Amino acid sequence: MLELCTLASGSSGNCLLASDGTTHLLIDAGISARRICKSLRALGVEPAGLSGILITHEHSDHIGGLATLSMGKVAPAAWVILLCLPVYASRGTALQLCYRIAFLEDVIHPFQAAGAFSIGSLGITSFPTPHDSADSVGYTLTDGRRKAAVATDLGHLTPAVSAGIAGAHLLVCEANHDVEWLRCGPYPYFLKQRILGDRGHLSNEAGAALACAAVEGGAQTVVLAHLSAENNTPVRAYDTVHAALSGRGVAVGRDVTLEVAPRSEPGRRYCV
Repeated sequence: MLELCTLASGSSGNCLLASDGTTHLLIDAGISARRICKSLRALGVEPAGLSGILITHEHSDHIGGLATLSMGKVAPAAWVILLCLPVYASRGTALQLCYRIAFLEDVIHPFQAAGAFSIGSLGITSFPTPHDSADSVGYTLTDGRRKAAVATDLGHLTPAVSAGIAGAHLLVCEANHDVEWLRCGPYPYFLKQRILGDRGHLSNEAGAALACAAVEGGAQTVVLAHLSAENNTPVRAYDTVHAALSGRGVAVGRDVTLEVAPRSEPGRRYCV
């Protein structure tokens, strides 16, 4: 059985736990190591039991706790002790991470942006995502029977993304902003253009299109993630995706489970 649980989701930090009960992996580490370890223990997972960290890209809201988790600094309260967790990232991302974090080359495992490999009992496949970073990727994970996909931080849908999520039973899907709220909001012009660009973030409508594609391909659970605190709300994102699914004849609650990941606390555990 494959389980996913978001530990944090949004522009202030992103982290997700994936597990089949034997192999435990983090996808991104964008909050403090203290928060990650506390959340893991609340879920019954000891940080020392992690098999590694998959990184989507090098932006700070995805790597904020990475230095401590990968290098295993000792904290006074012993909330994390010498973990030295292996880190997995695409080649371009790995290079950027090594520029930023001293000695990370000792624990990092680079791979091609469209690659497949295994960590413990989980099979991992990465697929390139269009984002304003060095070499960003999304991930699919499988225990050999069920498949989950994580696709956030992308400016638009591409054939590679569509192929990557195909056949997933669960999708963690970006629904970052409401376009009109963003356009009329307080962000400076350059930041609005970055977010709205082809290498920015998915709007609620674009996230809905991705969710619909996943559900038509067999997904039974969609978790909306990486919502903007300033240009979106959980209700707004949920209603937009719900309407799109309903418009295609999908009954939310019967045919598919649709939920929004909490911003700053662990969400519920999704069994795939």
